[in-house]
Amino acid sequence: MYVVNGKEYPCCTSVTMGIIGGKWKTVILYHLIEGTLRYNELRKKMGCVTERTLSLQLKQLQEDGVVQRKVHTTKPPLKVEYSLTPFGKTLIPLLQAIADWGDSVVEKYAN
Repeated sequence: MYVVNGKEYPCCTSVTMGIIGGKWKTVILYHLIEGTLRYNELRKKMGCVTERTLSLQLKQLQEDGVVQRKVHTTKPPLKVEYSLTPFGKTLIPLLQAIADWGDSVVEKYAN
């Protein structure tokens, strides 16, 4: 049994999936590889994700220390930016491998 940030996991793969699992987390992280994005920029890149889902997924990624949120309040309108933390950047090789595998599946099996 593994315990990370107060959560119990039965094996090491479940730790990984606990942090990046779900429909949208890997998509968010993949887009943040390019660099810092504002909330609306991220939402446009993701297309059909709802605002509620995006907000919840970003919050969970922040809580796990993978994404950082920076709020600029110097002048209206409020500007919120998201980026990978140093810990989040350790996921880049994994995310790239997932994306490469997805590309190969599309090439071989897409209709």
